[in-house]
Amino acid sequence: MTVHPSSTIEIPETGSIPQHVAIVMDGNGRWAKQRMLPRVAGHKRGVDAVRRTVQACCELGVKHLTLFAFSSENWRRPADEVSLLMRLFIRVLRRDVESMHRENIRLKIIGDVSAFEPELQAAIHSAQALTASNTGLCLNVAANYGGRWDIIQATQKMLASQPALAKSPELIQESDLAPHLCLSESPEPDLFIRTGGEQRVSNFLLWQLAYTEFYFTPKFWPDFGLDMLNEAIASYNQRERRFGRTSEQLSVPPELRLSS
Repeated sequence: MTVHPSSTIEIPETGSIPQHVAIVMDGNGRWAKQRMLPRVAGHKRGVDAVRRTVQACCELGVKHLTLFAFSSENWRRPADEVSLLMRLFIRVLRRDVESMHRENIRLKIIGDVSAFEPELQAAIHSAQALTASNTGLCLNVAANYGGRWDIIQATQKMLASQPALAKSPELIQESDLAPHLCLSESPEPDLFIRTGGEQRVSNFLLWQLAYTEFYFTPKFWPDFGLDMLNEAIASYNQRERRFGRTSEQLSVPPELRLSS
């Protein structure tokens, strides 16, 4: 497993194109409501935006893309909408996985998939298995995911693998917990994008967003594509990413920097 540096300990490599983009895809329902369409129409158009965004990331050289598709809190939505989302998820997995495979995209579903119906679990397993060896864009889709759940399940796995830590909690380090988080194989996100006008993380990647740059847009997810992604990246490139350091410290060559 690749070990990526923690942004709270080391200064990760950065560039003009973020290595990892994380997106809360918000506004499907409101997009449909504005057009006097059923919410399902917004969700279907949202799938088109996912395809455009995946393609844009491949073209720009983004290495990791994490999309918040369905949160652990979304079960609270009307039952018919949840059922529709599950059917749409299955259909997209079955229809798009072959093209993702041809494009060398690796698909990973993060979240508690055990809560899904067997048919959806099977589709997830099949899609991940088919693309597991691909080396292009790593597409992480968060489904039945919550940031607090992620930290709890990682803690449980850490203690199961190192039971002695339960008796000596003072010995626990970030490096003990981090390998058990859902995105342990990806670097921390460089850029977080949320569409739809809301300015909150909504229980998404609470651990991983520690030093991520945030970008909020009032535009709804079904309208998202290359132009909006470029706008977000342009905003990202105006930021000075200091990771707790000063500007003067960042001007020192990496090999001469102290760790704190």
